[in-house]
Amino acid sequence: MKKVFKALLVIILVIIVLTGVLALYIAVRGLPNYPVEKISVKVDVTPERIEKGTKLASMLCRSCHYNNGTQKFTGRELKEVPQFGTIYSKNITQDKIAGIGSWTDGELIHFIRTGINRNGKYIPPYMPKLVNISDEDLYSIIAFLRSNNNWVQADNTRQPETTPSFLTKFLLTIRAFKPFPYPKKVIAPPDTTNMVAWGKYISCYQLECFACHSKDFAKNDYGNPEKSLGFFGGGNKMYTEEGKEIFTLNITMDEKTGIGSWSQEDFIKAVKTGQLPNGQPALRYPMNPYTNLTDDEVKAIYAYLKTVPVKQNKVERKFEE
Repeated sequence: MKKVFKALLVIILVIIVLTGVLALYIAVRGLPNYPVEKISVKVDVTPERIEKGTKLASMLCRSCHYNNGTQKFTGRELKEVPQFGTIYSKNITQDKIAGIGSWTDGELIHFIRTGINRNGKYIPPYMPKLVNISDEDLYSIIAFLRSNNNWVQADNTRQPETTPSFLTKFLLTIRAFKPFPYPKKVIAPPDTTNMVAWGKYISCYQLECFACHSKDFAKNDYGNPEKSLGFFGGGNKMYTEEGKEIFTLNITMDEKTGIGSWSQEDFIKAVKTGQLPNGQPALRYPMNPYTNLTDDEVKAIYAYLKTVPVKQNKVERKFEE
């Protein structure tokens, strides 16, 4: 009996030591490196692309990269995602040292799609990857970054280095967070005559609304969004600029816990102005009203959400308005 007890004790001690060694390894390791694929693309910067790219950047890039102090895309601390660590968004102005002025179009496109920096470092999900956005929309974003818009004019402001949390490093180690493969074929724009298909494209691939409105960032499937845990059922924990918890809304068509009782007009008003049907504030930071979306684009999102399986998930508001 004593021998069995000693053997169990040794096994337990070995497990504790191995766990400690693994934890230490995870704690001290940096972000993993991956091969960088060379993409030979030169985007033709046209007024039409700049206009479309400015619209997309205002919804996809501005909330994280815009700095109120510089009034440019010089980056800031992302206090709304503390679960990932102390995170700073990067300077993406045209400065050749502090920003992305020396990056080629191909390097930018590869990074935005895969998450692999041109130096081979992988950036975890606190930076969205536009895995399935159309080539034309992505080219428009690049055109905006090359434009004369004040947001991207060269500025040498530098942000501190990001310090990933243990959770982030652990998920990187077990490959729960990993780069996305670069598309092997052209990704075409959606058929805007098909409202459901158009709405799916906007909410799943272009603006990635599902990423916040599903259950958990760590359980999102960006390659196949509809396989994400709690797809559009809300409850994903985020934070306000003041560091208060906020949980994303259930926007499936459940009548009691989602938006099933909302009319199309109610939905348009909420998305574009931030107002609930009863007049109370609907949208709170980190989500801002999407004023740049057309009514038809919001109608398309609504049409698609009507096809999404209903989730019964009541999301409580955790702090005073």
